[in-house]
Amino acid sequence: MNAPSKKKRILVVEDAHSLRRDIVEMLGFEGYDVVDAENGLKGVQRAKETLPDLIICDIMMPVMDGYEVLTELRKDRTTEMIPFIFLTARADRSEQRAGMQSGADDYVTKPFTASELLGSVRARLERQEKVAAIADTRIDEIRNNIITALPHEMRTPLNVVLGFSTLLMTDAGTLDAARVEDMAAHIHAAGTRLYRLIENYITYAYTEILLSDGNRRQLLRAGFLFAPKSSIEAYTMECARHNERESDVQYDLEDAPRLAIHEEYFKKIIEEVMDNACKFSPRGTPIHVRAMLQNHQYLIEIVDEGRGMSQEQVSQIGAYMQFERHFHEQQGSGLGLVIAKRLAELHGGRLNIQSTSGQGTTVQIVLLLESSNGKP
Repeated sequence: MNAPSKKKRILVVEDAHSLRRDIVEMLGFEGYDVVDAENGLKGVQRAKETLPDLIICDIMMPVMDGYEVLTELRKDRTTEMIPFIFLTARADRSEQRAGMQSGADDYVTKPFTASELLGSVRARLERQEKVAAIADTRIDEIRNNIITALPHEMRTPLNVVLGFSTLLMTDAGTLDAARVEDMAAHIHAAGTRLYRLIENYITYAYTEILLSDGNRRQLLRAGFLFAPKSSIEAYTMECARHNERESDVQYDLEDAPRLAIHEEYFKKIIEEVMDNACKFSPRGTPIHVRAMLQNHQYLIEIVDEGRGMSQEQVSQIGAYMQFERHFHEQQGSGLGLVIAKRLAELHGGRLNIQSTSGQGTTVQIVLLLESSNGKP
């Protein structure tokens, strides 16, 4: 058999010396770089030291069993994504289910043939390579969108500020009050746009940090909001007024006692979703804002009749994504929906998007009600 084109490192954690030796020799013959450990504790140590591409681990071992090994490795960001194959002599389905539910990628039952184990190894490594390739593609897309969107988004308002401020400095003596007021209004609007852009980048970075910090996440969830109906009306109308869409907004709102979210984050979610609806639907078409109680959750829907998105575009929503920018001139960094989505998820909720290209978009925000004991 041919060795893999790129040498992969595999960690084998098995307390039975003869079996461990056989697996190490088998994998080494296939061209893999193999390291081994005789118990779970040493397996965790070797995994963190060597950062293998895949781990094969027995379940029943002294010092630390396979489940404990997997749990420990999933806690560490450097090892949490390493593909993990369990080895066990137990063949019952409940044992297999327990292994898979604990986060294992595959489950090989002893006794096994060389082809069975190697097949599992190849399948896991190939899948990991595909995931890595998708991640690389995604990073390239984000990088390209940053290159395309960020310079434009920062340069446009800065040009307005610099242009009008230069006119004020050079021609102040000849300008009447109305002209000065008009220039000041343009400078203020451009400054507001630039401020929001910077604020969104900071908010996005903050939410990404919170996703990996459990303690900060708990602090984030400490706030709550009473009677959200009036807040929805205020924030959506403020956004509609900014976009000159006040007459387009239609309400159908049920109130809720209180939500498990601080008003600042609630406002950010509503503003970003509403701003998206205003930007990407024609003036004069309705924007429906609905809210209802359902199964201890509060469902908010903002529906527009704009150009919509394809299913592929919906699935790709993320930071810095602006679809078909070369066809549709638009403001914004592409951060709005992903910030709203992150904030909803960090509070135990979710954000669902249903859209049809050329017909419109429905964004559903699902948030948890706070119970009387202060917990969602």
